[in-house]
Amino acid sequence: MEQLTLTKNAEEVMLFDVHKIRKDFPILSRMVNDKPLIYFDNGATTQKPKQVIDAIVKYYTLQNANIHRGVHRMSQDATDEYENARITVQKHIGAKYEHEIIFTSGTTDSINLLASAFGKKYVNAGDEIVVSEMEHHSNILPWQQLCEEKNAVLKVIPITDSGELRMDEYKKLLTAKTKLVAITHVSNTLGTVNPVKEMIAIAHSKNIPVFVDGAQAIPHMKVDVQDLDADFYCFSGHKVYAPTGVGILYGKEEWLKKLPNYQVGGGTIKTVSFNKSEYAESPLRFEAGTPNIEGGIGLAVALDYINAIGLEKIAAYEQELLRYATEKLSAIDNLRIIGTAKEKASVISFLVEGIHQLDIGVLLDAQGVAVRTGHHCTQPLMAHYQIPGTVRASFSFYNTREEIDIFSNAIVKSINRINKK
Repeated sequence: MEQLTLTKNAEEVMLFDVHKIRKDFPILSRMVNDKPLIYFDNGATTQKPKQVIDAIVKYYTLQNANIHRGVHRMSQDATDEYENARITVQKHIGAKYEHEIIFTSGTTDSINLLASAFGKKYVNAGDEIVVSEMEHHSNILPWQQLCEEKNAVLKVIPITDSGELRMDEYKKLLTAKTKLVAITHVSNTLGTVNPVKEMIAIAHSKNIPVFVDGAQAIPHMKVDVQDLDADFYCFSGHKVYAPTGVGILYGKEEWLKKLPNYQVGGGTIKTVSFNKSEYAESPLRFEAGTPNIEGGIGLAVALDYINAIGLEKIAAYEQELLRYATEKLSAIDNLRIIGTAKEKASVISFLVEGIHQLDIGVLLDAQGVAVRTGHHCTQPLMAHYQIPGTVRASFSFYNTREEIDIFSNAIVKSINRINKK
């Protein structure tokens, strides 16, 4: 079976026409510091295909109108586009109902929404929230603040030095006081793919709900929230080739019905009076104010774009890029890869002995290579490794082996330049 899987993946990589795909991304043809751009900062944000750019231009050129309640044609057309985008997201992540899809401004907004609404009703003094050592700050701070406000306790799943969760410790952390597990699907710094389906099953066996931060998973793999049995799941549009400023919070219908309001205002109501106001059902109850209409439309176009290519093909190709880049970087003297989990998305964090990561980043930029340097909003994770930060290269399906060759050579040139000083 393993051999068949490898053969299938190899065939998908061979059939993947990356050069044709790159033509859909106008920005990839630009020059940086008189060098062709090599964009390896996809974990921070992805570039946008012309199909998404065209959809945004079309919206502002022909469709711009506020949605819901308008009887005129343009408002109705914009509403249809926006609500159809909700259905596209529902189908993409395998949600049971379209009203389980809440539009937000991004992953951070989604987590704050959930922490506020869930915490208001379900978290009290002495209760516990469980997160992991590898979480992005956005999946730490809202829960930390909630625990401080409610006099609750934030508990942390430790990791191994290879960057994998200590599942034995995870099981021990779950108690009768645990109100929620909040876990990243894929580490933005290490690329570790966490066993979230298993973690959800373990938590559910103790009647504990689970929230999954899917910001770094959605671009790289097929996600089915019903198969995972996730109670809540979120992601950002800009990580998956859509515009900035739009994101998704998925919640099971039974949970969304029980959550109190987060923000209130226009669009969240059925009736308003000075005596008492009645609120709409999900998702509108959680979507106060005028939304990012073009962002929602652009997100649907982006999801249609990657589905047309095929997520299995994308995953297989990106895994080949990861394998090749790991091989090339491992051959460089004094370079250490941080995070060597068995299951990884196409992300590599590394350090060069005796050289600050910012210096490497600046010298790579001079050679046209865009990477991310620093702590990547994961300071507790950096503390685990006792380092201030790393250089992070994160790959997309529009990147190439040739770019990795240039990248690898650029690292060597940067090291030699620094060591000559």
